[in-house]
Amino acid sequence: MGPKKKKSAGSGGKKKLSKAERLRLQKEEEERRLIEEEEARLRAELEEAARLERERIEKEKTEQLEAKAQERRGLELAELQVLEERFVMAAQSKEKLRASAKWEHYTACDGSPDPTIPQEINTFMSLWREDKDNDIKAVVEKGNSVLKLIQKLKFILLDSPYNELTPNDVVRYQATILELQALLHEKYNEATEQLLKQASNYAESESGNMEVVIKETGVTLCIWANLKKNPRFRSQIFYDEAKEPINGFELPKSLAICDIAVRILHTHYDHVSPLRLFPKELPLMDMPETSVPTITVTTEDISELGPEGTLETSGEPATDGTWSPTSSTLPTEKTLAVESGSLGDSFSRRSAILQFISGASAQMSTLGIIEEEEQLDKHIVDLHQFMPVGGVYYFDVFKLPPQAKHVKGWTMVEVIFKNQGRVLDTGLETVPYVAECDENEDPSLVTVGLTVKLLNSVIFFEEPLIARWEAEGQCWRTDDIGEVVYDMREKEVSFKLNQFYTVTLLQDAHVNMPYQSWELRPKDTNQAIFSILTTFAEVQIEIKVDQCKLVSVTTMEDTILLADLRGRWMSPLALSIALKEAGMNIFPTEYSPKFVSMHKKTLEAEITTYEQIALVAPAFAFSWSKWNNQCREDQVIFRACEHLIQDDVPEEKYVLFMFNGQRAQRLEVKEESEVFSKNIAEGTEFHATIYHLIKDMASDAAMEIIQNAHYLFIDTIFQLLFLTKVLTYS
Repeated sequence: MGPKKKKSAGSGGKKKLSKAERLRLQKEEEERRLIEEEEARLRAELEEAARLERERIEKEKTEQLEAKAQERRGLELAELQVLEERFVMAAQSKEKLRASAKWEHYTACDGSPDPTIPQEINTFMSLWREDKDNDIKAVVEKGNSVLKLIQKLKFILLDSPYNELTPNDVVRYQATILELQALLHEKYNEATEQLLKQASNYAESESGNMEVVIKETGVTLCIWANLKKNPRFRSQIFYDEAKEPINGFELPKSLAICDIAVRILHTHYDHVSPLRLFPKELPLMDMPETSVPTITVTTEDISELGPEGTLETSGEPATDGTWSPTSSTLPTEKTLAVESGSLGDSFSRRSAILQFISGASAQMSTLGIIEEEEQLDKHIVDLHQFMPVGGVYYFDVFKLPPQAKHVKGWTMVEVIFKNQGRVLDTGLETVPYVAECDENEDPSLVTVGLTVKLLNSVIFFEEPLIARWEAEGQCWRTDDIGEVVYDMREKEVSFKLNQFYTVTLLQDAHVNMPYQSWELRPKDTNQAIFSILTTFAEVQIEIKVDQCKLVSVTTMEDTILLADLRGRWMSPLALSIALKEAGMNIFPTEYSPKFVSMHKKTLEAEITTYEQIALVAPAFAFSWSKWNNQCREDQVIFRACEHLIQDDVPEEKYVLFMFNGQRAQRLEVKEESEVFSKNIAEGTEFHATIYHLIKDMASDAAMEIIQNAHYLFIDTIFQLLFLTKVLTYS
């Protein structure tokens, strides 16, 4: 193999640049960089200039629109004030209905007392307390009348405006409620005692023990008496007439050989939890102090609005309850406080509306200041956070009274006498029992077991919290309860207790908050559909004039929930109570902000928005917007569109609106936009009210529907919006 040849210097090697060439290339690179920087600077200057020009134009346009809006502000507020008379008319109508109901009760002469009149209700309670007819059927029947009286008093407390109830009335009504509840439970105890005195008459052929099940509206009574004292019979399952299992228990061996009786009294209502407190004073709005100039608006000025701004100054309801534009309710001269951006011009309007707000509205809303409460023991249930659902289970063990013996045609009963020779009626005597076990002993052998069947008329979205009542502390506690077994498919819960307790099942009161979305759309004349979508369910409510009904509660697993409640027309307040008792709570309370991630809004912006949405809801659909969570506390953002047909509202029809209680505008941004902008939509104007902003885009047919809408229908929509607070809890 020969030697390798050397490569020539020019073949395949890189030619080195001379110093002059390197300097020339560096100079060209520097010049190119300077040119690019200059172009970038010029481009940035042009973009900045364009941005400033756009902002200047937008600012000028905004100032022009604000000036134009300010010019007509007084007239718009005057027109709105006339329209808001519908709320006053609704309040007056409801006041007349309450007075009429009292008169109808007085003239009915059906024997039922008026629970608001101390003489009548005290006489009723005294007579029943002295009545010795303790047959269980009679007690249940009379108990239903007592339940109606209790419900009536509770509804009066919740429904009556502040100007109709004094603080003394509230205290007296609540005291009456507590007395009626105590009397009803006393009568159930007396009926239980009478049944137990005849326990041998109800003995079952198989076990020889007494087994009685009485299932009536609102109450289920299960009684077992240990007549045979056979230690093999330590557990019992009760069945209804349809042979369906309801409740059951399990006893420790030590009790299975004693003269005892076990009662499971399931009241489908809660007469154990403390009554809620009601605000004693009319809630005041936190209004800033401001000096507000006034302008005078006469009816002549209003008439100058012309065809485009005609003001229907009517205040008289037609015979059918519609808004009849036939006569003016405005005085010859109306003085209004107006100032752009101030709150003074609406203070009187808000105060006028608030005086008609009931105790329920104040209790269910954050109208007052919530005082800090002491930290509760970890085992005490906070009833602001949890709510009992499905009633209360009274789980008691009593000493079995002496039983009658039949001998040769004679019936003999042991009678106990006092020292004075009188018969001693001891009443129901409870058997004290506390589970105690040695260190190596199995606790399950000494504890008592309870199995409860959940009602079909309630909903549990999660496994319920089990709590026992502590009379001394007047609270529900979660200790001394163990070995809990849930069978939610069969709607059954079993657990062990250290003693015989009164127990209840609780659910997180805010399990369905915050809402995922909401929608309000017209259905027909003075009818609408109100829908709220929560994490677990969709609730649909139909509104018709002054009544509403539950249309459906739909979950992923079930579409026929609350069948007993669906289709029943009632007032918004009555529906809110019924839904909450059934476990479907979409009604925040004053304590809800402690437990729910919500987006706080000023009361001024929120209440005003609900009112004005209600005024135009007869012809416009409204829905939630994701941007409502992005804006300030004094601003609310929602979607709306005209909707005159009964079909669902297409998403593309909705446009965005922003309102702060003082100024309404249509937004340029879309719901699907990625970045929020508060710029006003092209071709639209600022207005003092949502009503006038809607009026700009409404058809003649829509405005006619709005003007002729029933004032009670408008008030019902406002109540539902206010009770659900969809603008802060969505």
